[in-house]
Amino acid sequence: MEESPLPIYIEEGTEVPIESRNMATKEKLQCLKDFHKDILKPSPGKSPGTRPEDEAEGKPPQREKWASKIDFLLSVAGGFIGLGNVWRFPYLCYKNGGGAFLIPYFIFLFGGGLPVFFLEVVLGQYTSEGGITCWEKICPIFTGIGYASIVIVSLLNVYYIVILAWGLYYLFQSFQSVLPWAHCHQKWNTPTCVEDTLRKNKTLWISLNATNFTSPVTEFWERNVLSLSSGIEDIGIIKWDLALCLLLVWVICFFCIWKGVKSTGKVVYITATFPFIMLLVLLIRGVTLPGAAEGIKFYLYPDISRLADPQVWIDAGTQIFFSYAICLGAMTSLGSYNKYKYNCYRDCLLLGCLNSGTSFVSGFAIFSVLGFMAQEQGVNIADVAESGPGLAFIAYPKAVSMMPLPTFWAILFFIMLLLLGLDSQFVEVEGQITSLVDLHPSFLRKGYRREIFIAIVCFLSYLLGLTMVAEGGMYVFQLFDYYAASGVCLLWVAFFECIAVAWVYGADNIYDAIEDMIGYRPGPWMKWSWIVITPVLCVGCFIFSLAKYKPLTYNKVYTYPEWAIGLGWVLALSSMICIPMVMVIRIIQSDGSLIERIKAVAAPKEVNRWSKETESGTPFCPNGTSNGGLIKPTHIIVETMIFPFHLVQNRSAHLEKSSLKCEILGPQWICSCVRNENTKAKRLFPSKAMPVLDLQ
Repeated sequence: MEESPLPIYIEEGTEVPIESRNMATKEKLQCLKDFHKDILKPSPGKSPGTRPEDEAEGKPPQREKWASKIDFLLSVAGGFIGLGNVWRFPYLCYKNGGGAFLIPYFIFLFGGGLPVFFLEVVLGQYTSEGGITCWEKICPIFTGIGYASIVIVSLLNVYYIVILAWGLYYLFQSFQSVLPWAHCHQKWNTPTCVEDTLRKNKTLWISLNATNFTSPVTEFWERNVLSLSSGIEDIGIIKWDLALCLLLVWVICFFCIWKGVKSTGKVVYITATFPFIMLLVLLIRGVTLPGAAEGIKFYLYPDISRLADPQVWIDAGTQIFFSYAICLGAMTSLGSYNKYKYNCYRDCLLLGCLNSGTSFVSGFAIFSVLGFMAQEQGVNIADVAESGPGLAFIAYPKAVSMMPLPTFWAILFFIMLLLLGLDSQFVEVEGQITSLVDLHPSFLRKGYRREIFIAIVCFLSYLLGLTMVAEGGMYVFQLFDYYAASGVCLLWVAFFECIAVAWVYGADNIYDAIEDMIGYRPGPWMKWSWIVITPVLCVGCFIFSLAKYKPLTYNKVYTYPEWAIGLGWVLALSSMICIPMVMVIRIIQSDGSLIERIKAVAAPKEVNRWSKETESGTPFCPNGTSNGGLIKPTHIIVETMIFPFHLVQNRSAHLEKSSLKCEILGPQWICSCVRNENTKAKRLFPSKAMPVLDLQ
């Protein structure tokens, strides 16, 4: 059995000169290797990351890590590349001035989207915590940011998956030789149903156009799929076919995440890559159709005058925040499974290019097909362009019904739609679960409790989602979509994220952490975005959004009653109020004057690990002041100091060496001696953590 190293003491009042800061590279690497092998490497246990000694002491299992960086990349790509890239960005681009829309889009991308996305990944990787507990460590007074994100993502998970239930229903209906929405002879059709082929008969079409008519695809959507009632007041009965589709999608989602990153990291190899292949196939097919060129021209033709409309800038800002899945806690949770030294900066930039590039290319795939459909019907493209569910379940199904081999293209499109939405859904649910589990890790990470907890969350979300598959469910769905996860909520959270990190915790401090993780400091663009640019963009977009607010309507015809509008604002405020509410609670729970309380709850909660093992319990830093910075267990041994022996004493034995070599814990070293009230020598380093080696 090896003899335990003796602790080191420094005489009170003595300054410690630093003669050398460098150690032989080989010796240092070996020291790091031995330390990680003996202390940090998990022992075999019942589950990944679980150590028997932790179980015996009642500690939670160690946190899992991604098996490879590809798992992380695909999970993030699957999480934020979703339905919005396909059905929202192309429509906004055409609606807001075509190519001119790219100007505000890229301003918000580089001034808000990428900086906040990178910030959330950094917080997760640096703290190894989910979307709530990371703020407990960084800036406790702003823990409400985490709770606000969880409220938003919980509501989002309830209604977003309903889109997948609709898509699954369409997919099942596509396995027919004749698509059920292509003709008017179905049982749900009305006498006003008119097939699109009649448009070519100009005389008949003019006479029909003078009266009300509906297309077969619209009646299939509203009368068969939705069985749409007269309004939200008439919620009607639950449609069992959609309820079963919703249940099936939730079951798939559960099994995608029930084993944590171990299962999520493997599922995304299919769900995050296959949609790109199908999107490429649809793009090639679309650009070869007659009329495709007109559709693409309509998509990109710039109208600079539209930039004078504030709504264009609002749409650009909200689209960026939607498409990057920020302010939901999911990116923080995914980042928390990274290894500490992972270069997240490089990959966040690559993922940002992939996300925005996918949105841009999707516009070619969509508008080439819409151009074909407009030419076939003899109408303007503006008459067939749709956004959201209207594009996915009316416009595009109508277009594929006009193509050769319509069944094949319909199946391909809805599989792509399902996979795009599925990985976004289970990544957001994974982020929700991770954030909640991290609140009580000792209880929820043991045995199968995490799996049971996931099942409970999924089941409760399914029950809430049943209100959206009833006959009046579309009105409930739109209410959630318009208010619960609105751009106003996301802008509110993003603003406080930047204030908390850049102004309270300190932009330079977080840059120090980034440098420690990736080995270099990013350019000043990120830092100044957090300090100034992103908050200004968020405030401006937030104010204009409220100023141009319009009450919700359905299809510009049905107006929601006042009680429903009030319910919508309750959904929106349920997340926004979390931030100020938690601030007030934390201040009330603290001691001292108001200023002292604010300072106490604004300081990082997780102090230097080294300070926890000293008698004083106070972190140390080069200038002698306290340091609240976080220090990761994976980079404890980081530098070497050599001291003249006459400055170092050992209470248990007298060492007759000219100097001692000490491995220093933490990224900062103590340049002043330790003092206490009784003017006694004070133990500085616990022997179990810092071996003392004699220099020969």
